[in-house]
Amino acid sequence: MRREQKGVTIWLTGLSGSGKTTISSVVAEELKVLGYRVEVLDGDTVRHNLASELGFSKKDRDENIRRIGFVAHLLTRNDVIVIVAAISPYRALREEVRQRIVNFVEVFVNSPLEVCERRDLKGFYKKARAGLVKNFTGVDDPYEPPLNADIECKTDLESIIESSTKILARLSSLNYIDC
Repeated sequence: MRREQKGVTIWLTGLSGSGKTTISSVVAEELKVLGYRVEVLDGDTVRHNLASELGFSKKDRDENIRRIGFVAHLLTRNDVIVIVAAISPYRALREEVRQRIVNFVEVFVNSPLEVCERRDLKGFYKKARAGLVKNFTGVDDPYEPPLNADIECKTDLESIIESSTKILARLSSLNYIDC
């Protein structure tokens, strides 16, 4: 059963390995079970399919986030719930995207760097520390945490279910969903 719904973008930002993709998957599945139309825009997947020519310079990262933001904007204005899971390291770019999308909820997926490094299944942090990967966020490129995120999920202290429930509760309190 499909529900009437209002479009919203839920933008999860945080370091690689903080839990953005895992949380976005859990939230998306719960929303689908409730009958909502949901699209997940995962940073790695979007980069592979929509921005594969881009590198990891600041200019290219900015362009990648603008592209993700544009797709999120289109979907949101067509009453889709969009969940973005992207490192999106620069505060100014996240704010630029927020200004474009009317219904926008920023989620800071906060986990200490050392915890993210322990969770790194692909070995990116190890490669970055060895100098094999350049401009890696948190190692030799900065991550600028949100100053006033709408939601903060501390994934070193709370479970994925607790983080996901926090997001769903906030969406409900803002009248984007009924649950």
